[in-house]
Amino acid sequence: MNLKHKKIIGIFIIFFAVVFLSACQPSNSGSSTNEENLQVTVSILPQAYFVERIAGDLVDVNVMVGPGEEAHTYEPKPEQMKSLTQSQILFTIGLEYENIWVPRFEDINPSLKIIDSAKGIQRIPLSSDHAHEDEEEGHDDEDSEEGLDPHVWLSPDNGRVIAENILNALSELAPQHADEFQENFDNLVEDIEEVDLRIETTLSDLAGQKFMVFHPAWGYFARQYNLEEIAVQVGGQEPSASELAALIQIAKKENIKVIFVQPTFSTANAEAIAREINAQVAVVDPLAEDWLANLEAAAKAFATALND
Repeated sequence: MNLKHKKIIGIFIIFFAVVFLSACQPSNSGSSTNEENLQVTVSILPQAYFVERIAGDLVDVNVMVGPGEEAHTYEPKPEQMKSLTQSQILFTIGLEYENIWVPRFEDINPSLKIIDSAKGIQRIPLSSDHAHEDEEEGHDDEDSEEGLDPHVWLSPDNGRVIAENILNALSELAPQHADEFQENFDNLVEDIEEVDLRIETTLSDLAGQKFMVFHPAWGYFARQYNLEEIAVQVGGQEPSASELAALIQIAKKENIKVIFVQPTFSTANAEAIAREINAQVAVVDPLAEDWLANLEAAAKAFATALND
């Protein structure tokens, strides 16, 4: 049985599981959602942060890629699909799993509004460097279409755009609450601007410096604050032996003292490089739920690493 057939069978299994769960659901009790609330589905936890900051107690949010799950290899669970059948809006963000699953979501919920929360953001190429250039042509880019970076939420500038897209969609869905949404949005933007200024201060003396990450998730952050991201993994591929050797030489040349990894990836290659250059491995999570606090925490972690 080939991979395509396995995926089709998996989709049918999930579909029938959704039907079964829906039939078993009590009509008036046992649900954790408020029937008067807006029912919203998002792809990742940082989007839930924006929705909840703007809509507050007026919304129930169903998150597809939950804590500890890997967005690049994600497949929905039956209970998430059931919640999606009750959703009025799905906020996408441009992850590759959406290309496969969003048409299925529309099949099970034809009235679902699909809103691209990243609309208007200019995507950048995934970070690369000469350690990968010789073999890059043979790599299939599993991270995004045409080699563009899908991690658009990881900068304050892009966060403002995402927040505005969410504001507009929620206001159209529930115009009776538009003033409240606008006030909450304004407060959120003020918070983003304050954190942006603090991050600029934290990183102000580090312009042009390079930091090393396992997975290239922080390119938009690096661009906004004039840093450079060096990625161990490019195009969803583990580095070859020659690429690993080249990365070790780059790390030595750039005096890299910390290699950043995210919780859902294997750290073996990062640890191998770290041993060779006497560096540490540290965790930064691009999918943390408290989006704003996480950006500031990441800035402090990068600054500490670059100041050593």
